[in-house]
Amino acid sequence: MCGITGIFDSRAPRSPDEALLRRMNDIQFHRGPDEGSVHVEPHVGFGHRRLSIIDVATGQQPLFNEDHSVVVVFNGEIYNFQALAAELEAAGHVFRTRSDTEVIVHGWEQWGEACVERFRGMFAFALWDRNRQTLFMARDRLGVKPLHYAVLSDGQLLFGSELKTIVAHPAFGRELDDRAIEDYFAFGYIPDPRTIYRGAAKLSPAHTLTWRVGERAPRVRRYWDVNFEPDAGITLDDACAQLREKLTESVKLRMISEVPLGAFLSGGVDSSAVVAAMAGLSDSPVKTCSIGFDVASFNESEFAQRVAERYHTDHYTETVRSDDFGLIDRLASLYDEPYADSSAIPTYRVCELARKRVTVALSGDGGDETFGGYRRYKFHVREQALRDRLPAGLRQMLFGTLGRVYPKFDSMPRMFRARATFQALARDAVEAYCHSVSIVRDDDRATLFSPEFRRRLGGYRARDVFAAHALRAPADDPLSLIQYLDYQTYLPGDINTKVDRASMAHSLEVREPLMDHELVEWAARLPSSLKLSGGEGKLVLKKAMEPLLPHDVLYRPKMGFAVPLVDWFRGPLRGEVQRVLKGEALAATGIFDPRALSRIADEHLSGQRDRSAMIWSLLMFERFTTGMGGVDGRYAARSAGVEESVDA
Repeated sequence: MCGITGIFDSRAPRSPDEALLRRMNDIQFHRGPDEGSVHVEPHVGFGHRRLSIIDVATGQQPLFNEDHSVVVVFNGEIYNFQALAAELEAAGHVFRTRSDTEVIVHGWEQWGEACVERFRGMFAFALWDRNRQTLFMARDRLGVKPLHYAVLSDGQLLFGSELKTIVAHPAFGRELDDRAIEDYFAFGYIPDPRTIYRGAAKLSPAHTLTWRVGERAPRVRRYWDVNFEPDAGITLDDACAQLREKLTESVKLRMISEVPLGAFLSGGVDSSAVVAAMAGLSDSPVKTCSIGFDVASFNESEFAQRVAERYHTDHYTETVRSDDFGLIDRLASLYDEPYADSSAIPTYRVCELARKRVTVALSGDGGDETFGGYRRYKFHVREQALRDRLPAGLRQMLFGTLGRVYPKFDSMPRMFRARATFQALARDAVEAYCHSVSIVRDDDRATLFSPEFRRRLGGYRARDVFAAHALRAPADDPLSLIQYLDYQTYLPGDINTKVDRASMAHSLEVREPLMDHELVEWAARLPSSLKLSGGEGKLVLKKAMEPLLPHDVLYRPKMGFAVPLVDWFRGPLRGEVQRVLKGEALAATGIFDPRALSRIADEHLSGQRDRSAMIWSLLMFERFTTGMGGVDGRYAARSAGVEESVDA
């Protein structure tokens, strides 16, 4: 696990400024404290920070082929590198290391751009081929590892694992993107490929970027997509047996390491399944760690302890206090752009805990997306069944009216909070799902933003992100569609971003068995009835794990990894809420209606409404803008100017 950065000049054969490149590289020191190196030649400069995991002795980067005509910097792991190395050696390639990085340079020589289709793992890399005068960049299929880039007006391309490396370049403009701001307040993160800056982009998951010297612009291409074409003939028993085999294989691949390795164990289904598989593959006790909370409704440590005892793991738990809000400023600096998932706090703490004992940790991330585990999936499928029974015009008239007139009862039990359901039923499936996952929903954003900012958006809405993905979705049934949308947005934009930044802040590598692309492809072909049935999510995973895990670990209500924001904002952070929402910093941006900001604070502090999600989003946005030295009002409703071509 590492940090990469670089500068590519598509026009002039000049060498990048090495001192500047070193500064950009060292900004990511936390991603790779073991070693740091740069390589500079005409057209290109690459920087690399290394966290040594595999081939500790000889796996240094930038890494070259035999004649030094191809050089690569790489962040991640290619789990099938041993099989690929054997195949490439048989084809005549000579390996000088035992590193997974070297299969990239030889894979490029052998297969060209198609090399990424052979790699099984989590990866982001940039490669320069001097003979072909070509820069080639790629990101893994599920977006586990990040890769940002910016194209400057003089034909230079900057890239880095984190945005902060690009922002450090003196020629990079910091104008914010209006559409990214709209997306952020809808989702709590900024979906790929957009970033908070007009001039920078994220390379989307399962995409490559190719730029040859002399060409006017890079070409961005999709090389993989998940296909939900159900195998109607598979039975639940067969699926369970196959799942156990595939999970074991995925975990085994991710246990290759030359440094201490362990696992996160939350006590939920996904992490418990990973630990059970690890225990069956290990001759020594698996090192596991978990975070407990001093608020019972958030605390899963009892269940983690039960799994640890069953498999005799070397288990360690620390308790996070319910007032652990001292990380707010630290989180704002970690993410480089506004990010409002408050579970980043316990994620940061569990990574901090794990790093005391291991350098690599396996996680259960991706299980909900792959096997249909989120509660919102159940509600969406039920609502869609009702939508399908009524004509669109009737739904919009009936439920649209009810959604407008029904009062908001945020503080009441769920059965009385029907307004959101009525609003969802009036929409089509894609709009309804976007509405259900929004942190700040359409009507609230309409009042939150100033009239001038709404005008600048020019009719753009965050739901356009979902609509664009839905047009390409290889899925027919309601569950598969929203799983696909989450693979394109929430999983890379929220979950993987959160884990990457939190883990790399502590120089910890986190591996993801439930996001193995071959496992994801297999699971996507399962009938939806084997994932969500009778209101029970992750059915096939739970049934497969019944011989291996306690019943109440598998079938207890899902708790999540949350923090008590409602109480924080009415208690110890009350003054901070008033300072941020009634102060000058947010109002001065011109983005928000000051009266709306003040009203939001008053409604929450008085107990009238739960505005905690919106307040957290505003607080993290304020931290970002003040951290970048304030906002100067220069905005643009465009993201980085790079055309994408999608290969089916």
